[in-house]
Amino acid sequence: MMDKLISLCKRRGFIFPGSEIYGGLANSWDYGPLGTQLKKNIKDEWWKIFVERRSDMYGIDPAIIMNPKVWEVSGHVAEFSDPLVECKSCHSRFRADQLAVEPLNSELSGSTACPTCKNKDFTEAKQFNLLFKTFLGPAEDTKATVYLRGELAQAMFVNYPQIVQTMRPELPFGITAQGKVFRNEITPGNFIFRTREFDLMEFEYFVKPEEWEMGFEYWRGEMKKWLDHLGIDATHIHEVEIPDGERAHYSKRTIDFEYDYPFGQKELYGLAYRTDFDLKKHAEATKSDWGNLPHVIEPTFGVDRSLLVMLLESYHEEDLPADRHGVEGETRVVLKLPKWASPVQVAVLPLSKKEELSSVARKIATDLQKRFRVDYDETQSIGKRYRRQDEIGTPYCITVDFETLTDQAVTIRDRDTMKQKRVKIEEITDHLDK
Repeated sequence: MMDKLISLCKRRGFIFPGSEIYGGLANSWDYGPLGTQLKKNIKDEWWKIFVERRSDMYGIDPAIIMNPKVWEVSGHVAEFSDPLVECKSCHSRFRADQLAVEPLNSELSGSTACPTCKNKDFTEAKQFNLLFKTFLGPAEDTKATVYLRGELAQAMFVNYPQIVQTMRPELPFGITAQGKVFRNEITPGNFIFRTREFDLMEFEYFVKPEEWEMGFEYWRGEMKKWLDHLGIDATHIHEVEIPDGERAHYSKRTIDFEYDYPFGQKELYGLAYRTDFDLKKHAEATKSDWGNLPHVIEPTFGVDRSLLVMLLESYHEEDLPADRHGVEGETRVVLKLPKWASPVQVAVLPLSKKEELSSVARKIATDLQKRFRVDYDETQSIGKRYRRQDEIGTPYCITVDFETLTDQAVTIRDRDTMKQKRVKIEEITDHLDK
């Protein structure tokens, strides 16, 4: 399944291997025109639902590089790490917890084979910090060391006093952001599931300490509604309570929303109760009086994983019936994406390249672009053009044929049912709205 999806993404302009003309870079991916649009649609819809349609959310767009003291005070410099082991034979490196071996403080031998060379002799597990280091300015020394952000949350916490001062919110309220984060993963992989740079959407929701459980359950329900809005089958989602000792250093309770990927059940989203850990740390470190500190509920949504599960859920292979002559039907590949998310919502397809048809079709496409995301395509047979639009998830195809010149109507084809309906040109927009 993953191989089919990766092939479709490359063939149709969703996602390409990064730097491919130079041989690529391990687990680096570039979003093509359709993937970029799909990603934008997800982020825009999330922002509309969780920020624009609420009166208790305040959006910010924070800098990627922050004062390094932020990461020291938050505990990330000391705690933001994964256990690293190295194969003594081939020197490949892995996350020890992913090898499912013995306790992390012992040498790993005799129980699990190295995925690269199949030997079973590993070094002792050591903690590997995930923050990317870089240098500010021309001097590459410790005084110039800064970090690419490993999460969005700290930007919300360090901007908390400014939001309170400028926006004068009352509890409960949230500060929200979207953007790139960077983690120096030991073993990224599984397409865009785990990469070293990725997009997050998250907010810190500030509540009265005694109301954290109510807030936690509320956002748990809202995250389920969002998953439904993405078109995810609820039976493919599992809520996993993270036990003591396995949660992040700042969390008193965490639930992971895990999904049934083709490569196993793994994390999609997270919901954490961070108490007042971060606000207290930053207030103390800066010797600031921020008043009575609220507690924090943190829902985290990965954009890339949202996109991946949408593609997995929407990918279908359907056997078409034989034609009227009894010739065996073909198999069509179709992405049944939610219509709000589809990179292209309407395709306009003239039956012929002849000027009398293409001029009418181009005018229809231009008019529809004011309301919808439109693709105009006049190459190859109409059947192949339908298949192309099915593969990229276009909900509706509009065919302009020679009858259009006399009846001023077009044929609109539904992606999911493949049913066709004749609609007057002046009624196309109303039909699509409905």
